[in-house]
Amino acid sequence: MPTNVKADVIRDQLVSVLAAWGMSAPHARTTADIMVETDLRGVDSHGISMLPTYDREQRAGRLNMTPTFKTLREGPAFALLDADASLGHPVSAHAMNLAVDRCLAAGVCVVTVRNSHHFGAAGCYAKIAADRGVIGLVTSATRGVTMVPTFGAEPVMGTNPIAFAAPARRNPPFLLDMATTTVAAGKVKVYKLNHKAVPTGWVVDGDGRPVTDPEQAFGYVFDRPEGGISPLGGPRDLGGHKGYGLAVLVHILAGALSGSSFSPIRNRTQRPSDPHDIGHFFLALDPRAFRGPGEFEEDLDQVIEVLHGARRADPAQPVLVGGDAELVTGQQRLETGVPVPDDLMVQLREVAERAQVPFVLADGARR
Repeated sequence: MPTNVKADVIRDQLVSVLAAWGMSAPHARTTADIMVETDLRGVDSHGISMLPTYDREQRAGRLNMTPTFKTLREGPAFALLDADASLGHPVSAHAMNLAVDRCLAAGVCVVTVRNSHHFGAAGCYAKIAADRGVIGLVTSATRGVTMVPTFGAEPVMGTNPIAFAAPARRNPPFLLDMATTTVAAGKVKVYKLNHKAVPTGWVVDGDGRPVTDPEQAFGYVFDRPEGGISPLGGPRDLGGHKGYGLAVLVHILAGALSGSSFSPIRNRTQRPSDPHDIGHFFLALDPRAFRGPGEFEEDLDQVIEVLHGARRADPAQPVLVGGDAELVTGQQRLETGVPVPDDLMVQLREVAERAQVPFVLADGARR
């Protein structure tokens, strides 16, 4: 059974570990805040469950915990940043806020980041834009090679996420945050941690057959050269080629545009100890460049309310829009705590012991 842990306790644990690794106090707080926000939204694959992975990466020398961000190119409506081989959360929050600052003057701004690492949930950064009253679009390249392309038998692409957020007035922001695979790779990890069968269609073997055993599915996603995760939509006759196309689009914006690595090529040309060189893409767009003050937000409110008012297939299940489910989960988890599986709790205790910081998660339990 998972142990429910208060969000503030998770934040304290994350800050203490990150600081022990040498991360500055502001960067540690930013990273912890984004990871906790991710867990509160119910994206368990990208929150504190990533800490053991980050622990392995920093011990292997692939993470720079004391980076100096550099601006490589810039203009009134664009910038290219170098993350100095750091964990992606601080540089991404900085990049999105920079894009918003400049779009408020120019109407639109794009900031790309290279030489970065995993940055958690893309939606956290799109939400920064919406919370500041503008539209945000975020994509990221990935280190993992997990998605089997349409007609393929081996993984070539990553999960390649895309997130979009837009501000409303009467309603919370519209927030879409999705992998371009059927499911994020981390979700398979979460099912393994919870010893739950993986839904049919998420993972396929080297012959394209579905894999539902959580241990086997984890192996196909993270360890084996064949098989992996299906594109969004699954097989071609269900639209999987569209998910595959979106994954390529994401890499073009986040990887090729920023000059970051493409993992299948990186695996052939770089040493295992080299930093991952992941790329991110952040676009901020001010609705007031196109509409009068409040007009865009009023139209979006009407769109959201029409969608909410659509006739229900199940009277007990409302029609939702992007961000609704995460808001409900966040309210529940603020009250009851974030569920941490037993297997993950063991791993997190080991991380804290290696960092030589107190393990406080068990003390913050809410059963």
